[in-house]
Amino acid sequence: MSTHHSHGVGGADHRGRLVAVLGITVAVLVIEVIGAAASGSLALLADAGHMLTDVAGLSLALVAAALARRPATDARTWGYRRAEVLGAAAQAGVLLAVGIFIIVEAVKRLLEPPEVTSGLMVVFGAVGLVGNIVGLLILVSARHADLNLRAAFLEVGADALGSVAVLVAAAVIAVTGWLRADAVASLVIGALIVPRTLALLRETVDVLLESTPRGLDLKGVRERILTLPHVRDVHDLHASQVATGLPVLTAHVVVDDSCFHDGHLGPMLDELQGCIDTDFNVEHSTIQFESPAHAGHEHPTHA
Repeated sequence: MSTHHSHGVGGADHRGRLVAVLGITVAVLVIEVIGAAASGSLALLADAGHMLTDVAGLSLALVAAALARRPATDARTWGYRRAEVLGAAAQAGVLLAVGIFIIVEAVKRLLEPPEVTSGLMVVFGAVGLVGNIVGLLILVSARHADLNLRAAFLEVGADALGSVAVLVAAAVIAVTGWLRADAVASLVIGALIVPRTLALLRETVDVLLESTPRGLDLKGVRERILTLPHVRDVHDLHASQVATGLPVLTAHVVVDDSCFHDGHLGPMLDELQGCIDTDFNVEHSTIQFESPAHAGHEHPTHA
């Protein structure tokens, strides 16, 4: 027995925010590439490279946000809700590659630092920082809406920190003449990118592998179900997450034989799904009631 739930489109539409941030990011990217060529700064080029991945990532995020709002069909019963997770995973993968590239290039420049024009670094780094701050302000209120927007916010945030690192390196070079400051700033940018990217990638992989959602105590769910009257056992208990804010749970619940004849199943289903929703914040649950004798007819994969 189960209940029917709507698998429609997600919550608020944040595509306008993504379009605005994408436009700003493209503009800053072009400016920083020009600045890197003019000044010879790896830190500025690294920040521009990060911006390039942001352009790709934000474009993916925009496409994913549009797909996620498409309705469910018989062929895709959840619609395209998981597009946000795929978009976030793609952004994280690209960002990780860029972070590693920046670190490798920075190490090379530590060994053989080239000439860098600090004044131009300041000008173009400041332009990049202003653009990043505007992008962050646009995304900040929506950053927890889903993984897709969180990935976009993290990318722009890492860019802002990268611009700060560029400005600091430019100041050090201008004051002390220590050219390796540019490479050090690049290492800082890489160090900012990689850990955050790995955390996001791990979270998206967990969703794609249909791992139990974080914070959901599946053992607690089992114990709570077993406290209900007439329940003898629980098996095939699974929980996963289709997309942000959409955890799902399925369970086979063994109940007394009498429940199939005395009208208990209807109220039991209401009570069971109600406690799963209230106690564990899982609104979408599918419950199959079984008699004690049913186990002898099930496939060995059921457990």
